[in-house]
Amino acid sequence: MNLTRNFTLAEMVHSTTAIRNNIDNTPKDIVIIRNLTNLCQKVLEPLRDHMDCSIRVSSGYRSPELNKLVKGSKSSQHCLGQAADIVVYGRNSEMFMFISQYLTFDQLIWEFGTDSEPDWVHVSYSDTGNKMQMLKAVKVNGKTKYIIK
Repeated sequence: MNLTRNFTLAEMVHSTTAIRNNIDNTPKDIVIIRNLTNLCQKVLEPLRDHMDCSIRVSSGYRSPELNKLVKGSKSSQHCLGQAADIVVYGRNSEMFMFISQYLTFDQLIWEFGTDSEPDWVHVSYSDTGNKMQMLKAVKVNGKTKYIIK
């Protein structure tokens, strides 16, 4: 099922961790599918058009069971279908900058990496209001900390 021209429901719910652990990561609520569609329409599709290349979704929707297994936040927007972790190798900083300057988002996180290139980008979108919050994830004494970017 296509959510937009370039993004499918299958890629937004795909998880090798879920497959490996025999977890059904299929959304059980139509609201989650609507949220995934909004994320794709408002952020991922415009980003794809700008980048002019495929964008790898490394983590989209996470069922509560999958989110617990990957030690995700209990309030993770991934569980609502409102967030995706995305990668375009060697161009993650370009994605981050484009989203921050031209798109509406709830949260945008520069995930680890270096000061010039994150390992991946986390982006979320909510149809009930967007904070436009930008953060950088770093490790401090082995724990993830988020600093305002």
